Amino acid sequence: MTPETPAPIEHQNIPQAHQGLHDFLYSADDEHSAAIAIAPIAERIVADPVNLKAWCDEAQAVKVAGVYAVFDGDRQPQFIGYSRNVALSLRSHLTQKGEAICALMSLQPFKFPKRDAMEQLRDEWIAALPSPPPGNLDGTWASTVQAAATQVMSAAEREAYEAKKLKLRRAMADGTLSKEIIKSEAEQRQDLAAAVEDDNWSAVIREQTQETQNHGQT
Repeated sequence: MTPETPAPIEHQNIPQAHQGLHDFLYSADDEHSAAIAIAPIAERIVADPVNLKAWCDEAQAVKVAGVYAVFDGDRQPQFIGYSRNVALSLRSHLTQKGEAICALMSLQPFKFPKRDAMEQLRDEWIAALPSPPPGNLDGTWASTVQAAATQVMSAAEREAYEAKKLKLRRAMADGTLSKEIIKSEAEQRQDLAAAVEDDNWSAVIREQTQETQNHGQT
């Protein structure tokens, strides 16, 4: 009798309750080919891992929300997370960790993303594996994703991000923003005092003229 070939390690010792989630992460290519052919990328389930960089190139500026998994070149899970902009998060991971670690990805998109629901699905995906991915243990992936994401933003994306962040700070009456304004006003008073003391008004006049011109252009 020929001995059976052992299943790959990622398919071994899977609890029955998690078998469905496990099958979702490791299903075959042909099971979802029809859905991929017709679904827009924002709604497309990526069950079988695909090339991470190629998916990001296809997504481009499309904002896809969902739970995603990152695999290395051997198809071993490296990180499972969630994001309201998966392409941006994946590009940040790629910048941080490189293509050897961030070779493949899978995705469950959320048309109406809610943090609690995405967190729950992420935790279920992690629980469905024999052990948590290393990226979910060392804390380096999730803790720096915001900083890394700003590095891979385009100029337009970064401008929109900074504008939105400033708007939120103003809406929340951010104390640090008030301090920055106060500091700026204090510096202007120091410049004025220095001009009076040194009898040198040219710098102050130039600055006020520039401010007036800037306001006139807005």
